[in-house]
Amino acid sequence: MTATGADREAAGSTTRGYWWWERRRSVALDVGLALVSALECALEGMEFAGDTGLPVSVGVVLGLLAGAVLVVRRRWPIAVVLVTVAMTPAGMGFLMGLVGLYSLAASEVPRRITAVLAGMSFAGTFIVSYVQLRQGVEEQADFGPGDWYVPLISLFMSLGLTAPPVLLGLYIGARRRLMESLRERADSLERELSLLADRAEERAEWARTEERTRIAREMHDVVAHRVSLMVVHAAALQAVAPKDPAKAVRNAALVGDMGRQALTELREMLGVLRSGESVTAAASGQVPLASVGRAVAAAAPAPVEDGPRLHEVETLVGESRAAGMTVELSVDGEARAYAPEVEQTAYRVVQEALTNVHKHAAGARTWVRLAHRDSEVAMQVENGPSDAATVDAGLPSGGNGLVGMRERVLGLGGVFVSGPTDAGGFRVSAVLPARGTA
Repeated sequence: MTATGADREAAGSTTRGYWWWERRRSVALDVGLALVSALECALEGMEFAGDTGLPVSVGVVLGLLAGAVLVVRRRWPIAVVLVTVAMTPAGMGFLMGLVGLYSLAASEVPRRITAVLAGMSFAGTFIVSYVQLRQGVEEQADFGPGDWYVPLISLFMSLGLTAPPVLLGLYIGARRRLMESLRERADSLERELSLLADRAEERAEWARTEERTRIAREMHDVVAHRVSLMVVHAAALQAVAPKDPAKAVRNAALVGDMGRQALTELREMLGVLRSGESVTAAASGQVPLASVGRAVAAAAPAPVEDGPRLHEVETLVGESRAAGMTVELSVDGEARAYAPEVEQTAYRVVQEALTNVHKHAAGARTWVRLAHRDSEVAMQVENGPSDAATVDAGLPSGGNGLVGMRERVLGLGGVFVSGPTDAGGFRVSAVLPARGTA
């Protein structure tokens, strides 16, 4: 497992705290280089003091102070190079010059400043080398090279002391910036992958919730309607059994048919629950992240191709009539096919409205109206006041019928209105777009 950017920043913060150094080994390296440089400059300062007639202690102190400047090469590389250039005429700071130029080129200092300081160091080294070589050639009378010797050797020495550390520093700085860029990209990718995984898990949870809600609505509609009719027929069967055995047999057959239809529809809907197992495994981490997308698709509500259709409303009304309800069905406009989800929603609205009449207004006269328009289909179920003797069939109510109808209709971009009428009844109205927009 790779550490994220936050982990690396937290780790870096634990080692930071030594002024401008990030790691202990950086402190040890710079302090060690500064000590070696100070010792070198002190020795060269003794020689410089002897050549110029200054006290040796002055040369040693000057060399120690100049060489110790190397300890700040990471924080102020420009100062190190300037001190090196200043010490070049005195013949001090060989190590400090190499390390200072390298640190300057590897730092974030603008390249123009680096080029200027490198040029100054090159010029200083060239001048000092030229002067020293010229003096050496003049002191040796038996050595007579051409005029090209001193400038060429001075040029080679200046390039050798300036170009390698600058080029190496440029390479190390570019490599360091590249590694930092790659590290930042890796951290960004890790964050994006983590975000995608969280989103996929949220979508999977959302899909499971939507599927559970859809199945709950379907089960409520099927069970409530079929069981309501079965209760009504059972009550009629109980009332007519002693008086009309033939009618009691017919009612018993109707109860059996409705029970079988309810069981068949329940089996079809409960079978959908099995498809949610893969989504649960994906969300719990039991399958790879790449499978989450497929799990979401598996959990999403499937097209309702095999659900009820709008033309089956007439059969639905017939079942309510067989249960003793007075229902009138009227259809306006030319019937046509709609999207499967639109037809199923329209059917369920009429079904649930009739179920509520069976539950709360048994014996009330009911009107079912369908209207086929150019770009929409409208349905309305209205019942009048119920007979006081049969005002309630004794069926339990969870209060979810109207909520489920509203959710279905609004989910397709339609309009849903329900409420009591002035005549003492109840009215349910819905309008659905012909194509159904989620």
